[in-house]
Amino acid sequence: MPGGRLTEQERRTIAAGLRDDLTSAQIARRIARPTSTVTREVARNGGATAYRADLAQYASRLRGRRRAPSRSGTPPSADPGDPAVAGYREGLAGVFVDAGLPRTAARVLACLYTAEADGMTAAGLARLLRISPASVSKAVTLLERQSQIRREREGGRRDRYVVDDDVLYRSAMASARATADLGALAGRGVDVFGPDTVAGARLATTATGAAVVAERIAAAADEARRLMRAAAASP
Repeated sequence: MPGGRLTEQERRTIAAGLRDDLTSAQIARRIARPTSTVTREVARNGGATAYRADLAQYASRLRGRRRAPSRSGTPPSADPGDPAVAGYREGLAGVFVDAGLPRTAARVLACLYTAEADGMTAAGLARLLRISPASVSKAVTLLERQSQIRREREGGRRDRYVVDDDVLYRSAMASARATADLGALAGRGVDVFGPDTVAGARLATTATGAAVVAERIAAAADEARRLMRAAAASP
């Protein structure tokens, strides 16, 4: 059974299998890989409905170029004791708090954004922020649920948490989907209450507005990703 990184052709086979509604086990047999490899590959690249072979291949190349793991799980070249570094992180965390994140989750996200290594472990985050492992676990669970970060298995049973170039895109698309779902539910509410009622009229307005917002968010996310990739590809 082959090991190592997935090839571009294997990723194309995975994408084709997802389009055909195959299970992870069925796809894994096609490429002679463990089922867990397929499951992780799909989960870290947008899920079954959003997985694209070309984007997954691009993300894999970025991870390969940038990976420089630290044994301690803390950034190797950004000195956590440097007042300028600490001050910048706290300022960045403040921006995330203003956007609605709880304080601890905001501090974790700021650490991951400013990490010199490709992500950090929970133990490294706990040491750097001087908080309990339980607090880190709660924070990363929330951030994962919001598509702000992704989890990678580093080896053995240790996980590494990563902010990559596509995290903004995934987060924006998650917001677009949630807004679209709100619009769809509001539209169904019009049928429940009736279009001539106060509640029905309010829900109709919400449905229309949510559809427009969801479409604009998705379009903006696509354009931002295109520009970011163009910038990353520049010498």
